[in-house]
Amino acid sequence: MSFGNRVIQFYKEVEYAGPPLPSDIRIMNPYKGDSQVARICKDFYGKYYNDERPRHLILGINPGRFGGGLTGIPFTDPKRLISECNIAYEGKLMHETSSVFIYEMINAYGGPEAFYQDLYINSLFPLALTQIGANGEEKNYNYYDSKELCNVVTPSIIENIRKQISIGCYTDVCFCFGTGKNEKFINKLNDEYHFFDRIVALEHPRFIMQYKSKSKDFYINKYLEAFAAATSSKPK
Repeated sequence: MSFGNRVIQFYKEVEYAGPPLPSDIRIMNPYKGDSQVARICKDFYGKYYNDERPRHLILGINPGRFGGGLTGIPFTDPKRLISECNIAYEGKLMHETSSVFIYEMINAYGGPEAFYQDLYINSLFPLALTQIGANGEEKNYNYYDSKELCNVVTPSIIENIRKQISIGCYTDVCFCFGTGKNEKFINKLNDEYHFFDRIVALEHPRFIMQYKSKSKDFYINKYLEAFAAATSSKPK
């Protein structure tokens, strides 16, 4: 079974089966009952991961509702899915700022084919989380935004990390998107469970685009240097 087929199998089986979430938090699981997402995953992972090469793992926080929450592909919104990956998407072409940065960085790396043969992106919590506000509007939510939610989903996160490694990921280095709470949390888990030899944290794409956009090229180079240090010694 190829790396890509193992990812697809993971998504076919992924679901949240833990304790009840706080009443105002919802889970988006695009992998259940959405034929378009199933087709996109088949096309994407068949295109970029149809081999048995191990990859270095990148762990984000949890998918956004306009990126992975729609396409099923982490940090890939419908616009980038079409323009950068040449994979069809039917529906409103939503825009996610994190996806914009990621694909600018991927193109600087050498393009999707070069990037995805070395690296594999997922999230600590692999399903999108949203909160329903007092006005009834839905917004993105992070697993660490409340202590209650974090405690509830921690067992699922631990299980998810193990599953991501078993897909075929190296354990010498894991990259983490987020140099604040996400880094702190994954380091705490890693200290306890020893998933990886070390964690390399990089500023989250959303943070860069929102607060450091004028320094975007600096962060792209920082990403590339970090990835090069980990992948240069691995067989191609």
